Amino acid sequence: MTAPISVAQTLASQPGSGLSRKTLAAAAVACMSLAACVTRPAPLPTPFPAPGPAQPPRSGPSPFPDAPPTPVGASPAALPGWSEEDHLAAFQAYVAGCGAARDPAARSTCGQARTMAGRRISPSDARRFFEERFFVSPAETNDGRPGLLTSYFAPEYAARRRPDAEFDAPVLAAPASPRSAGDRSVIESAARPGEALAWMRAEDLFFLQIQGSGYLTFEDGGKARAAYAADNGKPFVGIARPMAERGLLPANGTSGDAIRGWLAQHRGAEARAVMALNPRYIFFRLDPDNGGNPAGAAGVPLTARRAIAVDPAHWSYGDLVWVNADGGNLRGASASYRGLVVALDTGSAIKGPVRADLYMGRGAAAGAEAGTVRHPLRMWRLVPRG
Repeated sequence: MTAPISVAQTLASQPGSGLSRKTLAAAAVACMSLAACVTRPAPLPTPFPAPGPAQPPRSGPSPFPDAPPTPVGASPAALPGWSEEDHLAAFQAYVAGCGAARDPAARSTCGQARTMAGRRISPSDARRFFEERFFVSPAETNDGRPGLLTSYFAPEYAARRRPDAEFDAPVLAAPASPRSAGDRSVIESAARPGEALAWMRAEDLFFLQIQGSGYLTFEDGGKARAAYAADNGKPFVGIARPMAERGLLPANGTSGDAIRGWLAQHRGAEARAVMALNPRYIFFRLDPDNGGNPAGAAGVPLTARRAIAVDPAHWSYGDLVWVNADGGNLRGASASYRGLVVALDTGSAIKGPVRADLYMGRGAAAGAEAGTVRHPLRMWRLVPRG
């Protein structure tokens, strides 16, 4: 899933919405949200079981300033919340993703894990593996403050093999020179019916292009994955602010739901003119949909709720990471997030040493939760002992 616009980046320029701008729900809002979540009483849940109903926010400051430091070289057992982790699920995700590592020590430890996975292991076996073979190294921001956790997902959309009045937006393959293809309006006006890989509702395609990839279901029941192939090299421009400035939406009503609803109600020339305010255009290829999750930038399929996108300037693919993200406050958020994840992806908005985008899964439920994640974050790298 290389090169999608992060869920966190998409509405960053929207006016009048503050933190409440990440209130998107389901695949209908694909990737246009910024969010955080309410907290609930300790102990915090891990990020990986499906959350229950949202809990009311607790009062008081974030626990981060009072949390005892976990020094370099400490056992993972010293990490906050380690005893509440599902170590067996974490081990399975590590085995699935650790092959992306290139460091010799990391590859050796990965091989040991995969050998273990060939036999039946218990949760205590998995916990012991992590505690005996890794030590922790905290990641730090320049000012020592928490970083940021956001979330993303793989959307699913209806599509058609031929255009009609509703499905009139072509999914286009990359031309020979995508960077010289022009902006969105030029590309769309030059598109020919026979060139389309599929046809979508215009607003769905717009959101799919923001996310960078997704899944299509055709009228005959066929399925395919629309995978990022190339872009036209133009910068991404959020359309929320100009929509508010033109009076198309109220200044305090530019959520992803509102934007998508307006585009759906004004399909045709009006919607195309508004969407053309974002000159960036994404081209796709269609791959088979095997029912699983997409591969990240590391070339490894992402495990829902156990894979993160990171900044490759500070992290390596295959890194095992402990995330502790507590204290989000957006309405509709369901939980704090804490647990072991594997670094397998990146994104244009993911910058810095304490910055992660948690892959939530595919489909409407994953999208609804992804739209509520904008949490203060601490991260620790689990370093193989060699």
